[in-house]
Amino acid sequence: MTTHYLDYAATAPVLPQAAQAVGEAMERFYNPSSQYAPALEAGRELEAHRRTLAVALGCQIEEVFFTSGGTEGDNWAARWAAQRKKGHIITTAIEHPAVLEGVKDLAQKGFAATYLPVDSAGRVSVDDFKAALREDTVFCSVMLVNNELGSIQPVAECCAAAKAYNRDIFFHTDAVQGFLKLPFTARDLGVDSLAISGHKVGAPKGIGAFYLKRHSKLKPMLLGGGQERGMRSGTEPTPLIAGLAAAVQCGMDRQKTELARLTDLRDYAIGRLREVVPEVRILSPDDACPHILAVTLPGYKSEVVVRFLSDRGVYLSSGSACHKGKLSHVYTALGLPKPWLTGALRVSFGEGSTREDVDALAQALLEAKAVLFTTLS
Repeated sequence: MTTHYLDYAATAPVLPQAAQAVGEAMERFYNPSSQYAPALEAGRELEAHRRTLAVALGCQIEEVFFTSGGTEGDNWAARWAAQRKKGHIITTAIEHPAVLEGVKDLAQKGFAATYLPVDSAGRVSVDDFKAALREDTVFCSVMLVNNELGSIQPVAECCAAAKAYNRDIFFHTDAVQGFLKLPFTARDLGVDSLAISGHKVGAPKGIGAFYLKRHSKLKPMLLGGGQERGMRSGTEPTPLIAGLAAAVQCGMDRQKTELARLTDLRDYAIGRLREVVPEVRILSPDDACPHILAVTLPGYKSEVVVRFLSDRGVYLSSGSACHKGKLSHVYTALGLPKPWLTGALRVSFGEGSTREDVDALAQALLEAKAVLFTTLS
């Protein structure tokens, strides 16, 4: 059976260049903190990989720290607030659970939290953000691209507003879905920290990176032998880091052409789905990040449709993989009627996505409509 993978926002296949880099680094197994010749060479390679990430993020080499992924980075940023006894936090209603659960934990410890609403396009209002700022605001987290809608948030504008209000406010962004999908630099955004995840861009799972602006007084993530300039102790996973750097280099090399191709593919998908399944409703805004297309089929049950499509070799999701069958807090934040919520699907594209994949999706949804709708409407 021919398969059609349309869940790149959940994870991307490991790129051949990344897999090769991992294999080669595993042969050079030396600990980069040791002092004999091959270990010192491993340390130099590690810093070369860090330089690749710094170029991609538009920052200084010493501002890049390797992590296990986006969740760790989001949790690490929240430590800024945790260093204080109390204060006020601003985030959005559509953040990834890696942020929302961290804010929830801080709220249980006495912090006040404001969850900014979004409009029908899934965007936060800068005016709402400004109105939420308080004298005791210490931490803000606004994601760059929403992982279920693809909506692009006004991070730079919100960060500028926060710094104008109080330069000591720590501003973080979860850039997992925006990294290499949108042109941006850490400097342009103005943020104090941002998190990225390797497996979203063709690197293996279990590796990511964290940007931390110079002179930011953030406590270490892990204590121990002092690796990562004392901020994240533990022997660095050099094969995974090599894979991340290789994937990021590939992403930088093709970013411009790939964004144009994905935009064209997303537009094709919208037209094709509307043609074949007129009942489809588009949830993503017109200016969403092009690799994510959220739709809904009111009257259907998305988890049933996902299984139906899977049986026909078409793989997508009903939202973030982190929901595991629960109603999406992102789609709920849009104020959609329940039939729209229960019928939501997320189509997401990547390097291997083609129009043939979209055609297969449209045909499978047409079959689903004929088989399922009469029992689910």
